[in-house]
Amino acid sequence: MPDKTFKRHTITSALPYANGPIHIGHLAGVYIPADIYVRYLRSKNEDVVFVCGSDEHGVPITIRAKKEGKTPQEVADEYNRLIKSSFKDFGISFDIYSRTSNKTHYETASDFFVKLNEKSALKVIESEQYFDEEQQEFLADRYITGICPRCGHKDAYGDQCENCGSTLSPSELIDPQSMLSGSKPILKKTKHWYLPLDEYEPWLRQWILNEHKEWKSNVYGQCKSWIDQGLKPRAVTRDLNWGVPVPAEGAEGKVLYVWFDAPIGYISATKEWAEQAGKDWEPYWKNEETRLLHFIGKDNIVFHCIIFPVMLKEHGEFILPENVPANEFLNLEGNKISTSRNWAVWLHEYQEDFKGKEDVLRYVLCANAPETKDNDFTWKDFQAKNNNELVAILGNFVNRVMVLMHKYYDGNVPAKGELYDIDLELVQNLKSAPESIETSLNTFKFREALSKFMEIARFGNKYLADTEPWKQVKTDLDRVATIMHLAVQVVANIAVLGEPFLPFTSAKIFKSLNMEKMSWDNAGSPEILEAGHKVEKPELLFAKIEDEEIERQIAKLQSTLAENGAQGDEEIKIPSEKEPVSYDEFVKMDIRIGKILTAEPVKKSNKLLKMQVDTGLDKRTIVSGIAKYYKPEDVIGKQVSVLVNLAPRKIMGIESQGMILLAENHDGSLVFVTPEDQVTNGSGVS
Repeated sequence: MPDKTFKRHTITSALPYANGPIHIGHLAGVYIPADIYVRYLRSKNEDVVFVCGSDEHGVPITIRAKKEGKTPQEVADEYNRLIKSSFKDFGISFDIYSRTSNKTHYETASDFFVKLNEKSALKVIESEQYFDEEQQEFLADRYITGICPRCGHKDAYGDQCENCGSTLSPSELIDPQSMLSGSKPILKKTKHWYLPLDEYEPWLRQWILNEHKEWKSNVYGQCKSWIDQGLKPRAVTRDLNWGVPVPAEGAEGKVLYVWFDAPIGYISATKEWAEQAGKDWEPYWKNEETRLLHFIGKDNIVFHCIIFPVMLKEHGEFILPENVPANEFLNLEGNKISTSRNWAVWLHEYQEDFKGKEDVLRYVLCANAPETKDNDFTWKDFQAKNNNELVAILGNFVNRVMVLMHKYYDGNVPAKGELYDIDLELVQNLKSAPESIETSLNTFKFREALSKFMEIARFGNKYLADTEPWKQVKTDLDRVATIMHLAVQVVANIAVLGEPFLPFTSAKIFKSLNMEKMSWDNAGSPEILEAGHKVEKPELLFAKIEDEEIERQIAKLQSTLAENGAQGDEEIKIPSEKEPVSYDEFVKMDIRIGKILTAEPVKKSNKLLKMQVDTGLDKRTIVSGIAKYYKPEDVIGKQVSVLVNLAPRKIMGIESQGMILLAENHDGSLVFVTPEDQVTNGSGVS
């Protein structure tokens, strides 16, 4: 936790657009980390409200409504139900899941706009915007498509190119076209209300760059980049017939821009929750003893770190976010998730295909969370983490303990006797676990926290393997009683500390232990269960996932490829697993970190670079086919992974003495496999 102590916590997670279902990228980036953190706070008996809801005024909703011949409200109603149900089934524990099309939100957003307008915090500016003459409508950015000026993709939107990820404006598109009629739009004058972000640059520099250096590097870095580039006034209204009507004279036919009204949805949702719970909503938004946190994806950083704080500050009555722990993007099988191309794993479909395995997906997505850089989800890794970690480590330990408890003691916790060094080591590991996990959670390092949690099961398994109660039961019953007394305490600690990460599994363990859910403060104790306490018979926590189940999921993705053919102009490839190798074969490879000292093109080749590499062992020549992706001057000074004991071979007459390891993207581009931090040349990779 930060140095300041807070009486209460307001936790928000990004409002999902109600124009489609939820996929695993949403979960990994936003909702799982938010839910873990909220469950942790509740376990510590903190005063916390966790709010979310459907964002129902986005242009994507009006686009889907036009395609399906429905009203925007009908589309929003349909997906609000599906999203809300999916979140509930998956265990995302919102205190309220609201929606921005309800009366409370309309009133709250309108009042917010009026307050800013009355304070002259908004400026009315006339500008030229694209207009569809055939449809007689001004075009929202998403209603304009054209050629991306960055990558040449033919179907870029007026606000973003989904192929290269570039943020765009409609005026940048080459050969823009209206999605409504297919005609070329014209520029026409219109007036809108603007938030003058440029006037807040000095304050933002002080508040973010000086006062919040503890923010995650990816968040801080993006904020600094935006501020350094210079902020511009941003429209808070638009010409559209779906949204919150602008409450101002001369604003007929205009609504509040979705980026303006959506974050206000956090406030309106809190109002609804408070009314339902019989509480006062204002302390959760207007009291300095409240900690406000926004959990979002990286595409929302600018809105939650720059724009919404400016809105809150100018309003004058609200607290500002203490932190915005945004994540990067999760890819699927090496390719960017694309909802328009159905390249995704949808939550409601997962729940149909893997009934009762909600915690498996929670575990895998947390373990692979894109916390500071984009990460990847693959079905093979999903299977491996379930079978090799959840089944073989966590589930195996809990099941072994509960089976032995019934085999030796009819389910009654035995009294412990004298403790040996191995027992004291176990007790110490238990005592230190809560604080260690807590340290990671308080700094939003959820992958690290999950790993520390799994260490409890690992040292529990090691304790059983080292003490071998199944052997000692023949010669020393007192010793076995002590071992089993401590082992079942480890299981109880797993139930308490695992609840934020694996709530369904934790509930099963609590049930098997015949005990009520316990708070975080009880964890770390080797005496959670008293001698004589009766535990129930074990319930298998996890089941092995067979190859056939994974093959079905991969086949589903393959069918998506068949339907879409390609992503952009490149074929999408699902990485396939190579033939297995033995451990002995693997350890023969000597991979070390080296530094590229010099680089030059190889004559008569447009693919090869000749490099001098310091491997820490020596300085050697390595030839690599990377010239298409890297210029010589780009690679000099880079630390790379080098297979140093590869037999030398001649390439274009040059003896290459090793291989530099690279990762290949779906489009064939190559990326160096490099250490995250600088290390000594010659450091081994294992």
